[in-house]
Amino acid sequence: MSGTADSDLEAKVKPRAQRPRLWKVILLNDDFTPREFVTAVLKSVFRLTEDQAWRVMITAHQRGVCVVAVYTREVAETKSADANDAGRANGFPLRFTTEPED
Repeated sequence: MSGTADSDLEAKVKPRAQRPRLWKVILLNDDFTPREFVTAVLKSVFRLTEDQAWRVMITAHQRGVCVVAVYTREVAETKSADANDAGRANGFPLRFTTEPED
């Protein structure tokens, strides 16, 4: 066997790309933002259904926080910022944060 067969095989094997780390978008409860507004933001920014948005909002209300969705870091930060901006633009302290998924 010649040495070129092994080198040809190595040249054809490409290293597998690692999956990007995922980030959670977390809704923080507050006692001032109306429930209807929170669900509207969840539906518009995160594309949740009415039922999904309601469940996320109620979970945050009862537990203090709720994971809304998991995305790549850039998407998570953008959606979190968009949701925070919507709250601020309407005079509400609505707050979303991001953190790496375990």
